[in-house]
Amino acid sequence: MSIRDNRLTTQEYDRNFSDIHPPFESRDAALVDASRCLYCYDAPCTKSCPTGIDIPKFIKQITTDNIRGSAQTIFLSNIMGGGCSRVCPVEKLCEGACVYNLLEEEPIPIARLQRYSTEPAIRQGWQLFRRAEPVGKKVAVVGAGPSGLSCAHVLARAGVDVHIFEKEEKGGGLMTYGIAAYKITPEFCEEELRYILSIGGIELRYGQELGRNLTLTGLQQEYDAVYIAFGVGVARRLDIPGEELSGVVDAIKFIYDIRSKGYPEVPVGDKVAVIGMGMTAIDAATQAKRLGAGEVTIVYRRTQDEMPCTRAELDIALLDGCRIVWLAAPQRVLGDESGVTGLVCSVMLPGEPDASGRRSPVDTGETITLEVDMVIKAAGQTPYTDLVAGSGLGNNKGRIVVGEGGSTGLAYVFAGGDCVNGGKEVVDAVQAGKETASAILQLINS
Repeated sequence: MSIRDNRLTTQEYDRNFSDIHPPFESRDAALVDASRCLYCYDAPCTKSCPTGIDIPKFIKQITTDNIRGSAQTIFLSNIMGGGCSRVCPVEKLCEGACVYNLLEEEPIPIARLQRYSTEPAIRQGWQLFRRAEPVGKKVAVVGAGPSGLSCAHVLARAGVDVHIFEKEEKGGGLMTYGIAAYKITPEFCEEELRYILSIGGIELRYGQELGRNLTLTGLQQEYDAVYIAFGVGVARRLDIPGEELSGVVDAIKFIYDIRSKGYPEVPVGDKVAVIGMGMTAIDAATQAKRLGAGEVTIVYRRTQDEMPCTRAELDIALLDGCRIVWLAAPQRVLGDESGVTGLVCSVMLPGEPDASGRRSPVDTGETITLEVDMVIKAAGQTPYTDLVAGSGLGNNKGRIVVGEGGSTGLAYVFAGGDCVNGGKEVVDAVQAGKETASAILQLINS
């Protein structure tokens, strides 16, 4: 079996995982693009941003060399604006809504301009917000991901003491452990986390997991309010023969190991198959290639028109040399005690639209067999069903059910982010935390 680690030299790892979207090389370069902005009234870019960043305003501030003001405009709406400038699928959000697209011109590079403003603020520790005097209230936040950190920062600015409980050894959640390393580095994640915590009033406690050494009842008794933001659960099972063979891994664990252990420590096969076509699948496929895999094939049961990833993400995989097999669904994994030797897939045809509006694939009865030595599962994620079901929280197939302002129905308990929506973009999680913080403040200060 050819699954092994440490395939490349240090220089090759550094090159393969270097920043895929480098920042502006100079002030003049940033000003050229900022000056193209039309500062639209009722700007479509702002309306398409889940956190509602005033994009024309922060770009205008760049043109006047008011970088501190520009960063403050961004952070006022999105305290993780630095990280989001690197990982947001802007082609379907702000940049996709830019009016220049209608003129068949390149849209304003909003993400790079956002990065231009936020990175010096984060790295130089600019204190752009002042924490209010303590109000004698304390709130528990479960999960130090984007949603939990966003909520905590808004509460801390208002003078509330916040304790964040995180099961991992580092904060940042998906940003730290679940996104391709060539998009956002672990070092930047740590810098951004330090910047968010620098407001004061936020204490982050690691190794604390709800259902293990933390109980919801205990938090309710000790705190004025609780915000649950522990994210989405584990990778969805394929439920096919051979899934338990050595060499079959889930994409979440694969990406987690890359982020936590380092590139040389993560084994990868010579011929890798990735099941799925979402952002996680693309991240897994491209990183497998960059770790030294000779061939990477992405298998998806629908057509390109139905793929959940963006065209820009697909292009990254294609440019990295990944092969795509459309209309193929995994049927069984071949192999023995030594590991995986192949993947049998059913050939599909597009059928009638399902509830999502996409055409449901129909099995033709034909099969194809791929010669592979590693299979990475990236066919979606399932919520923490057991944890939620045993907590007294209302849930829909493991997703926490919330009402207005993120209220759960349990006294002074709120929830938001991926544990509620099942997994969306980082920027959606940030917005959920921000909105819930406002609802918590209204409740505990009433």
